[in-house]
Order: sequence, then C-alpha cells, then structure tokens
Amino acid sequence: MEWSRGLLGFAAGLLISVITAPVGVSGAVFLLPVQVSVLGVPSPAVTPTNLLYNVVAGPGALLRYWRAGQLGGPLTRLLIAGTVPGVVIGAVIRVYAVPGPRIFRLLIAVMLLPLGLWLWLRTVRPAPPHTCRQPSPRATTSLALAVGVAGGIYGIGGGSLLGPILVGRGAPVATVAPAALASTFVTSIVGAATYALLSVVTTGDVAPNWLLGLSCGAGGLLGGYLGARLQPHLPETALRLLLGTLATAIGALYAVQTLR
Repeated sequence: MEWSRGLLGFAAGLLISVITAPVGVSGAVFLLPVQVSVLGVPSPAVTPTNLLYNVVAGPGALLRYWRAGQLGGPLTRLLIAGTVPGVVIGAVIRVYAVPGPRIFRLLIAVMLLPLGLWLWLRTVRPAPPHTCRQPSPRATTSLALAVGVAGGIYGIGGGSLLGPILVGRGAPVATVAPAALASTFVTSIVGAATYALLSVVTTGDVAPNWLLGLSCGAGGLLGGYLGARLQPHLPETALRLLLGTLATAIGALYAVQTLR
C-alpha cells in the first residue's frame, strides 16, 4: 500500500509540475490538498513533506531555465533575500503556534481569486504602458518575506503568490518564472533543514514523509523540466492567461475547502 501511494504521488507531482512550471509555480500549493485528502499525510508533517517535494522537483525546471540563459538576475536575488528568512520564521510558527489551516485557506482564497481574475482582465484588456509600474526592490523583498513565512507554515511554493502579483504589475513571465522557482527551491532547502532540526527537539509528526516527498518530487523533477522546456514555445499572452487561471483555480479550491 505504501508503494502504491508513492506511485500516486509520483503521478501527481509529474502532472502538476508540467502545468505549473512554465509560469514559475512549483505546484506545491496544488499538491498540498492532494497529500492531505488523498495520500493521508498528517499535520504538521505535510508541510516538510511538501518542502521536500520542492527540493527534489526544483532542479528539473531550473536546469532547463539555466540552459536557456534565463536563470539569475536581480529579481532572483531579491526574492531569495526575502523568502529565506521568512521560511525559518514560518517553520517555527507552524511547529509551536500551529495556526489553523482554515484561516490559511481563507486568506489564500481571498488573495488569489481576485488576483487571478485581475490578471486575466489585465491580459485581455491591457492597461496603458505608463500605468504598469513594477514593485520597487524594497517592496519586492517585503513581499517575498511574507510569502516565505506562508511557505514555512504551509509548505507551498512562493511562485503561486509571487507570480501573479509581479506579472500583473508588468513583469514578463519569462523573467518571473525562473526567479520564482529559484527562490522556492532555495527556500525549501532552508525550510526542510529547519523542520529537520525542530523534529529533534519537538514531539509529534514534524519530520517529512520521506517516501511520499521523494516520489512526488521525482515526478515534479521530470514534469518541471518538461514544463520549462515548453515555456519558450508559448506566447506571453498564453502564459499570463495560464498564470491567471492557476491563481483563480487555487483560490477557488481553497475557498471550497474553507466552506466545507
């Protein structure tokens, strides 16, 4: 039974990452409800398991973006500078304060539903160029810090939050996607290490489910590479609409879970 769960996790990671990697989303935000509802991962172990998925899956898409010359740059450094300390704070909060998942789902729904619809509207009916101002470096790092805290608490990839905001503010998807995935990868390494240390001094299900984390990550490794390879063949408009659709779908998914 454990190996069948591993195969199911591999398939879920592969399918999700193929769709999400082209727009800089690791897929962990979609994988989280699958792990809880389908694969039966207990809380809070589901968070480090999701972080382990990001660590294993991340190099697939990043390798492809690096070969294409899209990896690196100031945006990547700004995002990592914010998300790394944020994930440590989030991990400590998750283990010792244990925020309710209902509140988190509600916040994600309230944020991503209008954000996805706004990105769709901005793509179909673009604003004049002079009204599209990208966030300042300080605002970008502050946003990344907040996303890092959320990632540390719930094990989600920051691209699902950072991508729609930055793209909606005028940044091209081809720039945002590799930067968001790089920050998610580095942050997940730090987050997984933090949970490993906390599991030594804390009782309960704090350590990750290694089999599921590795099997989901192996699927994400392959799917992420394929998704990143697909990105250059998709027009910017299609990528923006895909990102808006993903943001709206995530928001709707968490809204439904909140109302249950």
